Amino acid sequence: MIGKQIRLERIMDRNTGKAVIIPMDHGMTLGQIDGLLNMTETVAEVSDGGANAIILHKGLVRPGHRRKGRDIGLIIHLSAGTSMNPDPNDKVLICTVEEAVSLGADAVSIHINLGAPQESKMMESAGQVVRDCNRWGIPLLAMIYPRGEGIDPTDPRHVGHAVRVAEELGADLVKTNYTGDPQTFAKIVKASSIPVLIAGGEKGEDIDTYKTIYDAVHFAKCAGVCMGRNAFQRDNVAKFVSNVSKVVHEGTKPENV
Repeated sequence: MIGKQIRLERIMDRNTGKAVIIPMDHGMTLGQIDGLLNMTETVAEVSDGGANAIILHKGLVRPGHRRKGRDIGLIIHLSAGTSMNPDPNDKVLICTVEEAVSLGADAVSIHINLGAPQESKMMESAGQVVRDCNRWGIPLLAMIYPRGEGIDPTDPRHVGHAVRVAEELGADLVKTNYTGDPQTFAKIVKASSIPVLIAGGEKGEDIDTYKTIYDAVHFAKCAGVCMGRNAFQRDNVAKFVSNVSKVVHEGTKPENV
């Protein structure tokens, strides 16, 4: 598994053991949204801000590759679905691990919605991806959320269950919802043998976002953040990502960034 270890250091800071990852796979789901209209420019801003890695669908690897500037880890997202689907929580595989390797990926990611009608299909696909990741030595980031009728997406029981599913599937990292409380989230992180990252959600006030990240990383001891719209839809993307990186890697307090 030395291949996985080497590649993990391309998407996480090898000194802090933490990561700031910026997913930009939202166009598949939502279409031509603000922040993702010029991929080369957005990738450059995110990279300049000090993010450890980005997440793209396979078709945007070429337009997102800048051929200059600071290097950044590449995670290729294998799952997809659109908001026009009668069941927007349904995700299917549209890319293989082998394809991702051929495109230069340092890691891959998948999406699972627990409690959704197609949960079993997503779980089955995840099992296939884990086997391929182990074969190729590619780290897997599992994005797993409690999302179903009558399910509270931030309930610690459900969030903890999501993390455990990722762990038992054989993922190397897991991204899920923050419970909103560092005490309850700390119990979830402590019980996991793989690094846990929090989702960023929709765009919020800067100071509130920094505080949430600080609490999750430095009180609950999670491994960092994996945030999309909350980062790439900022007026100054590079500055915002830089501030997030300071909070995550340097422990800078929210009021001091």
